[in-house]
Amino acid sequence: MTQETAIFAGGCFWCTEAVFQGLAGVDKVESGYIGGHVAEPTYKQVCGGDTGHAEAIRITFDPAVLSYGDLLDVHFATHDPTTLNRQGNDIGTQYRSALFPLDAAQGEAARAGIARAQGDQSAPIVTTVEPPATWYPAEDYHQNYWDSEGQRNPYCMAVIPPKLAKLRKGFADRLRTG
Repeated sequence: MTQETAIFAGGCFWCTEAVFQGLAGVDKVESGYIGGHVAEPTYKQVCGGDTGHAEAIRITFDPAVLSYGDLLDVHFATHDPTTLNRQGNDIGTQYRSALFPLDAAQGEAARAGIARAQGDQSAPIVTTVEPPATWYPAEDYHQNYWDSEGQRNPYCMAVIPPKLAKLRKGFADRLRTG
């Protein structure tokens, strides 16, 4: 089985991680930080907004089951790509909507995905396509957060269920079964 990797930022990584974990063909979703200028950043540093990193997810997937383009479509349907440096009440560059293509083909697909998604938006998409950058995994307690802690966290309970509802409504044929 061939595996590929995609890196997306779309606000709080707890919220985006929960969406992609439900897709058939996704083998792993890891929360982390990318796109900044501080080596080995901590959650506290990134939340301070001074490192330049985005909270992001690194998705390992089987392209025979789910394509990079499919992942982009889910990404654009389950967060707001029209707000600059903001997702809901989360404000700052660490919550920006960004794509981090890992090769030229992903770069082309990212730009095509933005163009495809624009038709579904009432405002211009501000998602950036950013250059290669070092990936830093987030601390262990951020991994698989929705399943381990999120359902006891009022913030997550307010933000994640609507994203999961959008996922179920728009991508029912792409969900894991069993």
